[in-house]
Amino acid sequence: MTTTRASKQSPDVSELARSVQAGERAVLARAITLIESKRADHQQAARALVQELLPLTGRATRVGITGAPGVGKSMSIDTLGGYLTDKGHKVAVLAVDPSSARTGGSILGDKTRMARLAADPHAFIRPSPAAGTLGGVAAKTRETMLLCEAAGYDVVLVETVGIGQSETKVAEMTDFFLALMLPGAGDELQGIKKGLVELADMIAVNKADGDNIARAKAAAAEYRAALHILSPRSPNWIPPVITYSALTGDGIEQLWENVLEHKTKLTKTGEIAAWRREQQVKWMWSIFDDRLRGRLRSDRVLKARLPQLEAAVSSGQLSPAVAADEIERALGFTTG
Repeated sequence: MTTTRASKQSPDVSELARSVQAGERAVLARAITLIESKRADHQQAARALVQELLPLTGRATRVGITGAPGVGKSMSIDTLGGYLTDKGHKVAVLAVDPSSARTGGSILGDKTRMARLAADPHAFIRPSPAAGTLGGVAAKTRETMLLCEAAGYDVVLVETVGIGQSETKVAEMTDFFLALMLPGAGDELQGIKKGLVELADMIAVNKADGDNIARAKAAAAEYRAALHILSPRSPNWIPPVITYSALTGDGIEQLWENVLEHKTKLTKTGEIAAWRREQQVKWMWSIFDDRLRGRLRSDRVLKARLPQLEAAVSSGQLSPAVAADEIERALGFTTG
């Protein structure tokens, strides 16, 4: 009985915070598991933990990385991460994996796909199932990023699954957004989605090695031409287009130098600080929206009523506004 009660006790937040700050990897992993837990007492403890560690966050370089399946994101992150740890950095990789739409299961194979970093004592890889959250981004990725920063990781790489709205969600939690592309795909410009490129702070064409070098350079030239007709995120930064090879490491140094140049320029203009302030506010509203939806799911009466309301709206029997009024009343809100 004692063991059962102990197992259900909420964790000691202050002790967790001290151990995370000390850089204890096993404790950091447990703290992230706490962040991801759906238990009410765990969620309360997680909020207290993030709040306690908040003064230790914000010092890392946050880089979002996207690219279509097959572009070599994992190998690129493995190579870039290894380059950074060799330079004395501590690197955290938050890899958001695709989840099954039917089962919610995820393919957590990042430590296999990033073999070098998985064995590197100065790197920390955390795979998180997307579990159906908007844009395929794990709901707790932001909190996880803060914990990693508090643990002393000065570079945080966030890998998106590269589908749907995941690019936007990752761009909203990072300082630099990197889009990886492939050479010689037949029609390089097909890979340019207007929304994606307007988010990108750099385009990097992978697999510029061996017989692919000429094709990679040609693809890069196409992307440069296309970027001229699009508006960049910042008036003070023109997104560069480079070629590199995740296989050989060629171009990785230039890739990182561009990230640092971007950080230097936009820190001086105050844009990165402004983006982070905006991101915090968006984060607040995102959490609020999630909690509202959580109440919808937890209220049995309302949960049973929702399909009826949706059917009535779909068939034209009920206006969306009147249906929304009923939901608001059920949640305890007054309507005008």
